[in-house]
Amino acid sequence: MPAVQAPLGHGLRVRHLTMMGLGSAIGAGLFLGTGVGIAAAGPAVLVSYVVAGALVVLLMRMLAEMASAVPSSGAFSTYAEVGIGRWAGFTVGWVYWFMLVMVLGVEITGASQIVSGWFPGIPQWVVALVFVTFFAVVNLSGVRRFGEFEFWFATIKVVAIIGFLVVGALVLTGVIDVGQPVGIQAMLSDGGFAPNGVAGIAAGLLAVLFAFGGIEIVTIAAAESEDPARSIARAAASVVWRILFFYIGSVTVMILVMPWSSPELVAGPFVSVLDIAGVPGAGRVMEAVVVIALLSAFNANVYGTSRMVFSLSQRGDGPRYFTGVSRRGVPNRAVWTSIVFGLVSVGLNAWLPDQILGILLNAVGATLLGIWAFIAVSQLRLRPRLEREGTLTLKMWAFPFLTWVTLAALAAIVVLMLFDDTARQQLLATSGLFLLVVGVYLVREQVRRRRGADA
Repeated sequence: MPAVQAPLGHGLRVRHLTMMGLGSAIGAGLFLGTGVGIAAAGPAVLVSYVVAGALVVLLMRMLAEMASAVPSSGAFSTYAEVGIGRWAGFTVGWVYWFMLVMVLGVEITGASQIVSGWFPGIPQWVVALVFVTFFAVVNLSGVRRFGEFEFWFATIKVVAIIGFLVVGALVLTGVIDVGQPVGIQAMLSDGGFAPNGVAGIAAGLLAVLFAFGGIEIVTIAAAESEDPARSIARAAASVVWRILFFYIGSVTVMILVMPWSSPELVAGPFVSVLDIAGVPGAGRVMEAVVVIALLSAFNANVYGTSRMVFSLSQRGDGPRYFTGVSRRGVPNRAVWTSIVFGLVSVGLNAWLPDQILGILLNAVGATLLGIWAFIAVSQLRLRPRLEREGTLTLKMWAFPFLTWVTLAALAAIVVLMLFDDTARQQLLATSGLFLLVVGVYLVREQVRRRRGADA
């Protein structure tokens, strides 16, 4: 199976890919949403994170295997097309594009709300417009500049988390006295390790699972790296272990320093720990970090959406208009389209937060599960073919056993979602989205066949 050739730039290095993966996955879900998982599972949220993390490690290994053998800006969409069928590549690609476009609006709105709070005289829409314009320039200026910018943005987030872990270690070792019990004994004093039982761990798993979303962008970027086969192998391995360390390390500090049922921990986990440690201006510092996290994710997702629609169009599954590439090797028309749809999503967020946007975001809720399932099935189908062609440079562990384990785990998570009211609504909306896209594909193919018959 030949690699998919694309007239794109090739300026990304391993450090760019690594930090892009970190930047996409370390977002507001970690800085703001961790408290939801802790409230659901108590200290046993660590089990939820370990299970979710193990699942993501397996999926990234599958993706790395396929991406190192067949680098493509369509990544898992391309692998689904070749391994399962064209309908699968079409469906996965457009569903992923839709998911990220909706997320773009949420990210830029969240960042704009915080920044406009710092400068009350500036309307929120002006802040959003400035951000969107700036990142349009970043994405259009060439993949090397984009990668460099994302590298430093993600670095700031990583430094913030390392600083948090250092403060936590100083509190736990007694160097910083917080005037209350800390450590394992204090953690277990409020109902034990799993105060809400297995049901709490399951609820925690649903709360934390989607925080790992975004890591797959590394394989989309592989096609624009200087040495795709080598780069993706190194970056994928580096990203998953660093993310597990940052996520699990941060949560461990939180539940060892503060009671898991503390309202402050649920509302703002990072800020509450830094406040109790006496770090001056902790709230404002974390606000700034959250803004950077949101903008970094926005920047990476503009990249991801533009490359996905470019790849789809190049394969005949999207308008040829999007295959245009600038002199800098950037799919500029695809970038502008992502920016425009991001602005539309911002508008929906402002005008219809509880109506259309709520419905659309519900559809996005469980999209990652569907995409992950397609990734696992694609790898299951492609592995024998890649072995015959001799293109494998990186292999999934214990194939096919661990691939089947991954699919079983995803099925189990779907069952869990059926017993949770909010998750069930998201699952149904997401199923409707997938069926809609498959329906569009079938109608399009029927129209093409009729045109061919009439010709």
